[in-house]
Amino acid sequence: MKFKLDENLGSLGKSLLVAEGHDVATAFEQSLSGTSDENIYHVCRKEKRVLVTLDLDFAEGLRFPPEATAGIAVLRSPGRLSPRAIVARMQELASVLRTEPIDGKLWIVEPGRVRIHQSKRLEL
Repeated sequence: MKFKLDENLGSLGKSLLVAEGHDVATAFEQSLSGTSDENIYHVCRKEKRVLVTLDLDFAEGLRFPPEATAGIAVLRSPGRLSPRAIVARMQELASVLRTEPIDGKLWIVEPGRVRIHQSKRLEL
């Protein structure tokens, strides 16, 4: 699976996903630091990469529909996120990825759980 780590993550957790066999790029490596959320979203769609971010804006399904993407994972933790907490969320993300597909879904990765949001399409 292909991932992009948003600039707010740097390369924290990259080696974890790579060790699981995933292709991981970072916003920084691709000179996307400082770009708009909309641009990151469109680049991830074009590259068919799952976006991993701390930015809660990406949890807005109307603004950034996950069903049009390879998936979006927003890492959350109570209080300020330390590097240690970020790595812990990345470990939880990697663990759930072993059994659950993220394609087209929004995952909110919190301590001890992953909330999975999937749009429900109406068939007429």
